[in-house]
Amino acid sequence: MLRKSPAIRGERNVRLESISIKNFRCYQDEVTVRLDDLTTFIGKNDIGKSSVLEALEIFFNNEAVKIESGDANVYHEDKKVFITCEFSDLPPSLTLDAGAATTLAAEYLLTATGTLKIRKAFDCKSSKPAEEVSLLAHHPTAPGVENLLELKEKELQALVKKKGLDAALKGNPGMRQSIWASEPNLQLAEVIIPLSKGKEDGKKIWDQLQVYLPMFALFQSDRNSKDSDGEVQTPMMAAVTQALAELQAEIEAIQKKVQQKAKEIATSTHEALKTIDPNLAKELTPQFTPPTPSKWKGLFSINMETDDGIPLNKRGSGIRRLILVSFFKAAAERRLASGDKARSIIYAIEEPETAQHPNNQKILIESFKSLAEEDDCQVILTTHSPGFASELPTESIRYVTRDATGKPRVQSGADVFGSVAAALGVVADSRIKVLICVEGPTDIQALKCVSRVLHATDPALPDLSQDPRFAFVPLGGSTLQHWVAGHFLSGLGRKEVHIYDSDVADYGKSVAAVNARHDGSWGVQTSKHEIESYLHPDAIKDALGVSVDVADHLNASGHAVPKAVSVALHALNPIGDPKKDSTVKKLLAARAFPCMTAQRLAERDPDGEIKSWMARLAGMV
Repeated sequence: MLRKSPAIRGERNVRLESISIKNFRCYQDEVTVRLDDLTTFIGKNDIGKSSVLEALEIFFNNEAVKIESGDANVYHEDKKVFITCEFSDLPPSLTLDAGAATTLAAEYLLTATGTLKIRKAFDCKSSKPAEEVSLLAHHPTAPGVENLLELKEKELQALVKKKGLDAALKGNPGMRQSIWASEPNLQLAEVIIPLSKGKEDGKKIWDQLQVYLPMFALFQSDRNSKDSDGEVQTPMMAAVTQALAELQAEIEAIQKKVQQKAKEIATSTHEALKTIDPNLAKELTPQFTPPTPSKWKGLFSINMETDDGIPLNKRGSGIRRLILVSFFKAAAERRLASGDKARSIIYAIEEPETAQHPNNQKILIESFKSLAEEDDCQVILTTHSPGFASELPTESIRYVTRDATGKPRVQSGADVFGSVAAALGVVADSRIKVLICVEGPTDIQALKCVSRVLHATDPALPDLSQDPRFAFVPLGGSTLQHWVAGHFLSGLGRKEVHIYDSDVADYGKSVAAVNARHDGSWGVQTSKHEIESYLHPDAIKDALGVSVDVADHLNASGHAVPKAVSVALHALNPIGDPKKDSTVKKLLAARAFPCMTAQRLAERDPDGEIKSWMARLAGMV
């Protein structure tokens, strides 16, 4: 699962790229963690996994987990906690006041790489630490132009006149940009820009930015059982937050109507006051403070009952946690079907496998993967379950350990897979006799689906979704279990079968090399363009609701199946950019291949090519 590259685009919503934590609990020194679309923190108990998720909750909401004086690192004299989040896919413009549109880049509020870094500092010497918000930006530091965001309109006007600039004296952004443009050397450097009250346009910028930041929903692993139990309230309140975000225009209209009515009442009251004594007050102006998003959210509380009116909190812990399975499965399906995504959302779930049957764990994993594949959704998990972790993509893994001094480290990349496997006890299955090497995870899902269909009609053929004698080894992208199988079994003389698409000519050389071994291994390329070319159009229609022209290679429009589906989906819902082929392949693997039947496969593969592969595999064991 690839991370979306940082960019400033209007089509996508803001995305979280990384979090940096300093002086928060066990994180005494600053630690930075890059976040993917799906990120999984793995490590022993009490190692610092949950602290990362709770730091995010404090940054975004400060509700489910509130910053406390005891959150500062006990070994550090300075009791100030710093939580910094880095964002990409930024809003194309901001409006600070009437008619004064600007951009983050024009205000020099971005990093040197074009991302947005927001830092929140909390002084934990206080019993109720207050937040101080600032930006870490590549900003002018030249004398006289380094603090323009702090200047009021009259001060900016005076500076424009002093420099003799030909610039409009209305609109702070325009005046700032004219002043900066007049400076021959801005001396750009990374600086801290406060966005607190009393800093003129700094506070306005922060008010604007908050509307665009992702929604964050934390689901914790341990909690009391009560009517407002987190198994229900966390997912349901996440839905409330999302609904409020989608209704932002209506909410603003309500607030304007209330403000207008208040002003009318104040005006009539002032008129009545003047008839009594004109000298009592020259004016009576209401100062309207609209409710914050958290106040709107706090208006709603949802209680759930099950069969026969039994409150959910009176059911078993496994059933309550099963609500989580259902919520994320429904959320994945809803976001796949919906094109109306007002804001991006981050789901953070601690130990989702707790009290769940292995089948439910698999459902959860697939739901998390589906959610993470959406442009405006990220999923962050913690786990120390070998069964759960083994099914997760390797690139999602962040391994949390401690160094020789006891300070936490967060590692990622191929170098840590062996340590993770050893720490969790993920081992290769000794029953495996054949390694099936394919290009990527979507090929695995496809072959599992079609083999299951063929096995149902001919039990002599293997069902690769269940048969323990076969293990998949994806050569591009994998799960931890696949890595373990490939790493440990490749040196044990297991026979290999290589199945590659025919769309890349160089794969033919790899297939020839495997066939030249004469050790019982063999390789083949698809006779069609790629594995998706074996899909029946009815399976695609049932799964995704679109009709496409499926050809063995390229259709009449010159498109392979993934591209044809992307075009059809965008025509059905022309919001944002068309889905990438890689994203469509994941959709087809997860939803269309399970809709294949023996009849549909026979129509798309009349020569029985895939069936012949399965027969050869059966003969190897």
